[in-house]
Amino acid sequence: MNPAMLPADDGAARTLVAGVGNIFLSDDGFGVETVRQLAAETLPADVEAVDIGVRGVHLAYQLLDGYDTCILVDATMRGGEPGTLYLIEAGPGDTGIEEATPQVPVLDGHRMSPDSVLALLGTLCAGTGTSPPRRILVVGCEPADLAEGVGLSAPVAAAVPEAVRLVLRVLRDEEQDRQKDRLACGAGPRTAERTAVNSGQE
Repeated sequence: MNPAMLPADDGAARTLVAGVGNIFLSDDGFGVETVRQLAAETLPADVEAVDIGVRGVHLAYQLLDGYDTCILVDATMRGGEPGTLYLIEAGPGDTGIEEATPQVPVLDGHRMSPDSVLALLGTLCAGTGTSPPRRILVVGCEPADLAEGVGLSAPVAAAVPEAVRLVLRVLRDEEQDRQKDRLACGAGPRTAERTAVNSGQE
């Protein structure tokens, strides 16, 4: 099902949900697959679901474009059982995110961890005088297999629908908070909805 795309309210706080990872490294494709399934859902009009894939530098620059919230979805090693989901609050300069693949130089445009993206974002914000998103979250999944190959392992594939529900729950909570703020300021609730997804693998 492909829900109709409707224009967003230009004055609304915007959220970017970015699927990060390499689909040719087995479970590293978790973020891309999660965002693909998320795109089949009806999302609030101010939410963009984007397959970033391995384009980390592109993501850092895109985050300069006035987003209020960013949700990064990626395979993340934190020592749990394969398929375990994590919701991590992060920010520019945060070094608490353990990426599933080996660390690479910050300016490697073909593969950057969330840590590297946030570090580059902080540098870009300092250099341009812009502000990063108010809130940055990582929805991570413990991988079972990062060998070359296409397709997720069984436990990670099984975690994808729950990851979609987790992202939707975060989006719903964010929207409820914004609705409360708008009502407190005398503005009415917004009802427009849309879905957006782009391809990020090169």
